[in-house]
Amino acid sequence: MKRISTILAMALFIVNWTSIPVKSQQRHKQNPYTLVYEGAITKNENGKVNIHPVKYKLNGIEIVANVYTPANYTAEGKHSAIIIAHPNGGIKEQTAGLYAQRLAEAGYVTIVADAAYQGGSGGEPRHTDKPANRVEDIHGMADYISRYPGVEPSKLGVLGICGGGGYTLKAAQGDKRFKAVATLSMFNSGEVRRNGFQHTQVATIQERLQKASDGRNQEAAGGNIQYAGVASITDEEIAKTSTDLYREGYEYYYRSHAHPNSTFLYTMSSMLDLMTWDATSNMELINQPLLMIAGSNADTKYMTDTAFNKAVNAKNKEFFVINGATHIQTYWKPEYVTQAVSKLTNFYKINL
Repeated sequence: MKRISTILAMALFIVNWTSIPVKSQQRHKQNPYTLVYEGAITKNENGKVNIHPVKYKLNGIEIVANVYTPANYTAEGKHSAIIIAHPNGGIKEQTAGLYAQRLAEAGYVTIVADAAYQGGSGGEPRHTDKPANRVEDIHGMADYISRYPGVEPSKLGVLGICGGGGYTLKAAQGDKRFKAVATLSMFNSGEVRRNGFQHTQVATIQERLQKASDGRNQEAAGGNIQYAGVASITDEEIAKTSTDLYREGYEYYYRSHAHPNSTFLYTMSSMLDLMTWDATSNMELINQPLLMIAGSNADTKYMTDTAFNKAVNAKNKEFFVINGATHIQTYWKPEYVTQAVSKLTNFYKINL
């Protein structure tokens, strides 16, 4: 697997995009909104769910987002709205967009935005991945959608998927505009960057913090930006990946649902913030209704277990397990998505 540590990562990603199978490369081109999920909207029609690409500024950075409106939407209405935070490495055109569309089909106005410094949103250096930014992205979506025509500001829910789930938990601790909080396949980015996936890198924490510090120092001195992550991967390397999360994740992001705006690169200096952050600190501050969803076969389920147990003050909290599902399968597999959407729809109906 190619580990990229200099600014050459960006050029390599562009080159390696051409190595992705043509079918996957073309999917985003076949949709006018570059959506890559199955059943995606291709045009807006009266009486159906519609999609509205929007832009807004957040702390001086241009954010690109998609707003989905339900079939019964009117600008004079008082619709409930759901903010959706995308996974690490993900963008609005992938699973977050799928859930936004499906929840709009259930009657909600939904919004999903590319994180600042990532995807189609602005911000430099590219692929900065700091928790404070990702949490602020969620607050920013709430700012925007609460003022959208036809949305009732007192009826906001939030859904975080994968890494977006961890950031959603943190955002909801302080932001009480969110009246109902849900996560799907929650991923604690700070814990994993610090301890390694399934706690496999605890012994190297200090070495990796030093590498992150060196990366920050190089940036400050005006040198090349160092990047960590995966710029490209071969079929053979995917097959040899031992964990379901990463093997299926590579298949999803680099093959079946590939999009040129989606990458697994992040600045090395971001690790300074990631490794000292934890999604589950101060979980007792969440007093809203809480629904956490994970697959029974997800090798990330231990993160949801931990967060759920720490949410001691959450109202009517529920842990819904999708039998047979792995982490990535909840992103796209129809039978698992249907179960998750059904549970989410009922949860928001009761609490909004």
